[in-house]
Amino acid sequence: MISSTLRAQNPWAAYTAPFLVFLACLFVFPHLPLSPAWGAALWYVPMGAVCLTCFPREVSLRPRHWLFSTLIGIAVFLIWIAPDALLPGYRHSILLSNGIVGHAHSTTSADALRNPAFLFLRTLRAVAIVPVVEELFWRGWLMRWLIDTEFWKTPLGTYRPSAFWITAVLFASEHGPYWDVGLLAGIIYNAWMIRSKSLADCIWMHAVTNAALCAYVITAKQWQYWQ
Repeated sequence: MISSTLRAQNPWAAYTAPFLVFLACLFVFPHLPLSPAWGAALWYVPMGAVCLTCFPREVSLRPRHWLFSTLIGIAVFLIWIAPDALLPGYRHSILLSNGIVGHAHSTTSADALRNPAFLFLRTLRAVAIVPVVEELFWRGWLMRWLIDTEFWKTPLGTYRPSAFWITAVLFASEHGPYWDVGLLAGIIYNAWMIRSKSLADCIWMHAVTNAALCAYVITAKQWQYWQ
């Protein structure tokens, strides 16, 4: 854990550093001359280090409402895939496929998608890393920081309309051509944070969504969901 002095001087680091390192990995790792499996494994070095070093010790990882969090996570997964499953060609709309938000397609090579080690490590990243870094950043830090820059004085799950909607919109923008379902997911995740007051429940909910989506991607070979 980071020292108490550093924590007191930079309380935001525990919530934002894992997300910033994650973004750096997204930018750098695809350009490294590594096999798919080794490239996927490399993620766990910087992400493991930053999470172990910076994870805020005031945050519990034990969900208090695990059943409801699980059901909400599954519901968000269904919302995520429903438009494409029910309306073929929906994702090719100009609002969802353009030069700004990008296009729904997988950037992963065909060789990687046939590699069991890559599939396992890519799934593990989506389930064990992404929910932690994103929930710390979006609902642990940003939604409180938008209320008060001394965010640690604002209890988790505090509601203010502007903070709620700005966080939801920015969360949606992170998901490119899936911004529409990303917005719905952000609204639901924000609402559950306000209701549960528990970052652990939001992490668990997000992990369930990602686990279900990864299972769907692999079994149905819907690789476009893996941007």
